[in-house]
Amino acid sequence: MTPLDIWTYVIVGSTFALYIGIAIWARAGSTSEFYVAGGGVHPVANGMATGADWMSAASFISMAGMIAFNGYGGSVFLMGWTGGYVLLALLLAPYLRKFGKFTVPEFIGDRYYSQSARVVAVISLLVASIVYVIGQMTGIGVAFGRFLGVSYEMGIFAGMGIVAVYAILGGMKGITYTQIAQYIVLILAYTIPAIFISLQLTGNPLPQLGLGAEYRPDGVPSGISLLAKIDQVVTDLGFKEYTTSMMGSKLNMFAYTMSLMIGTAGLPHVIIRFFTVPKVADARYSAGWALVFIAILYTTAPAVGAMARLNLMETIQIGPVGEETGNLLYTERPDWFERWEVTGLLRFEDKNNDGRIQYYDDTNPEFAARAAEWGWQGNEMVRVDNDIMVLANPEIANLPNWVIALTVAGGLAAALSTAAGLLLAISSAISHDLLKGVLKPDISEKQELNAGRWSMVAAIALAGYLGLHPPGFAAGTVALAFGLAASSLFPALMLGIFAKRMNNTGAIAGMITGLIITLIYVFQHRGIMFIPGTAFLEPLGMSPNWFFGITPEAFGMIGAIANFAVALVVSKFTAPPPEHIQHLVEDVRVPRGSGPAPHLSAALEH
Repeated sequence: MTPLDIWTYVIVGSTFALYIGIAIWARAGSTSEFYVAGGGVHPVANGMATGADWMSAASFISMAGMIAFNGYGGSVFLMGWTGGYVLLALLLAPYLRKFGKFTVPEFIGDRYYSQSARVVAVISLLVASIVYVIGQMTGIGVAFGRFLGVSYEMGIFAGMGIVAVYAILGGMKGITYTQIAQYIVLILAYTIPAIFISLQLTGNPLPQLGLGAEYRPDGVPSGISLLAKIDQVVTDLGFKEYTTSMMGSKLNMFAYTMSLMIGTAGLPHVIIRFFTVPKVADARYSAGWALVFIAILYTTAPAVGAMARLNLMETIQIGPVGEETGNLLYTERPDWFERWEVTGLLRFEDKNNDGRIQYYDDTNPEFAARAAEWGWQGNEMVRVDNDIMVLANPEIANLPNWVIALTVAGGLAAALSTAAGLLLAISSAISHDLLKGVLKPDISEKQELNAGRWSMVAAIALAGYLGLHPPGFAAGTVALAFGLAASSLFPALMLGIFAKRMNNTGAIAGMITGLIITLIYVFQHRGIMFIPGTAFLEPLGMSPNWFFGITPEAFGMIGAIANFAVALVVSKFTAPPPEHIQHLVEDVRVPRGSGPAPHLSAALEH
């Protein structure tokens, strides 16, 4: 067993023991504690738990990798996910908390005075959450497989076991306090390696400032900025300039950002976090604190992505030295490269049998022609998955073993925290919204609590199965999750709060329309979708079959527009909602007090 293995087992094992201990201490004894932690979580604590719930494996592992290989184009994830949280905090969270229900489908069912609307919301929630949780289980499997010396499958089973203990036992109460611990672990695991690497490359301990600072490898001045150095390295090898590259057209960039924003604001596992605080004012405070906690990671991510890309390329090869001979400065294939090759997420193919790695953009005709003169026969880095960059970066930079092990623990914390939140949303939709709300409204609280726990068991089993057998359209899973939330739930929530004339017929028609056209678009184009894991190898192209050049990942915005349009038109030509529902909508928007407004209790009784 190597020193890295020892550090990994110690740090990861300690964090797992902490999570299980918290779950035992915070065991849920009622449906209120299981669904919303009894509504008594402090705003700062809830903000930290929301941050952990929010920052999934996609934020911790994937986002910096996508920025690393898409450069400026990767900013859509920063703007979309952060902007979506602001949208949620300002336009949804306080009003939903004032409404006083446990779940998003419950709000939709009561607001639109319709069990059918509730069922449609449950279906949208289940599909979006189940698809999204696949990514979390995959991240768990990758981290376990690489650093704990077990197979990918065993990593999935281990992750399922850990989540099962603290999610089933504690419900939202256990998940909340576990997520607080997971936030501390993941933010330390993300920022400490970033500080080390920023010091190595720029001499500046703050990665946010190091990104724009002078490139000073090991303290030696270079006279150019870090970003200029990255531009030089990538363009020397035929890639697009890092600081100006885009993901498709400007319209696609805009649609992508908006789809991520409204999809994020519609994801139910984050929305339910605002039901756990005592008062409406606390929902606003916890939203503000969550934004602070989220910003620490999100402002660090661009530096992590840029520095990871530079470190990767500089440890593989260091640009052309003479065009007439094609000589390159090479380093020996490093140990970290060979270790990651075992996972299958990094692969090198020696196409010209020279024992060295030619890493360049062979889709660039001008550079490919020069490369052919040098005897190169194509880009030999045939796979570099985005998801390895954050986890591999400390190894690439030769950081201490304890830092590498801490990064692993952070990646697992991010995946586990979001997986638990998603699984609780799935469980509550089944037990509270379908069973208690529609099928068997007379069951006791104990029966509902047991149903919630059995629903959680089923959800964990399904998530594990899908993690072991993920769909063949990697990018489509993320696109489908955010696209479905954007095109179905978000418009229904917004109209339910801000349009008192919106009736159940319009809301149901809008949700079904958004849901169906998004599903059709994503599945129709699944064979030609842009795959983030190979973005720099297969640059984003515009298919003639795409709607105005908008990629499937960005189509959630179009689905949401269709939802809004259909809902408003149908509502206009059908009967208005009952008077008490219109009073409910007005009262929910009144910014006063911590309990229901004057008409709210009476309205809910109907």
